[in-house]
Amino acid sequence: MPDAKRVLDLVVGVPALVLSLPVQAVVALAVRARLGTPVLFRQKRPGLHGIPFEMVKFRTMVDPDPARGLVTDDERMTPLGTFLRSTSLDELPALLHVVRGQMSLVGPRPLLVRYLDRYSPEQARRHEVRPGLTGLAQVEGRNATTWKRRLALDVEYVDTRSITLDLRLLGRTVKAVITRKGVSGEGTSTMNEFMGTSGGVEA
Repeated sequence: MPDAKRVLDLVVGVPALVLSLPVQAVVALAVRARLGTPVLFRQKRPGLHGIPFEMVKFRTMVDPDPARGLVTDDERMTPLGTFLRSTSLDELPALLHVVRGQMSLVGPRPLLVRYLDRYSPEQARRHEVRPGLTGLAQVEGRNATTWKRRLALDVEYVDTRSITLDLRLLGRTVKAVITRKGVSGEGTSTMNEFMGTSGGVEA
């Protein structure tokens, strides 16, 4: 019998996916016109227990092109990409992962596979639950907070998770998206790389 969290994911996720399809179609056309193909960005991300899955979202950057000076994320980011990220429209295709059970509506954000060996044992506990479209760290600063704080909030969510908390975080997420606060880290258009820990202190 499915647990209450999975039921919530389906009750909210399925209608959200269906209702968002017209918006996704418009976004796809805009990405195709401005950035070309592929329209979707695909990348392996750690899921439950750190097992990787292929996450899909709308593309927000142009391809790397050293000859044109397009190497870093900041250089490759486009005005359309900035808008999609600030409004979280680039994340709409990930609703399919929620329906499939690879992600949850609420949980620690799926980060990069290469970070797996950089977590402390405590930080690695973030993978005890399915990754989420939004989470405690996202409503407490999104990418503008420090890695140490962000990962601590992920573990706090694991320890305190409940349906009531998920509903509250979903409500706060709407406000965070509307205000567009914390979309990027300091000095970058995306987020600074997590370099790991040394003795439990962020490196």
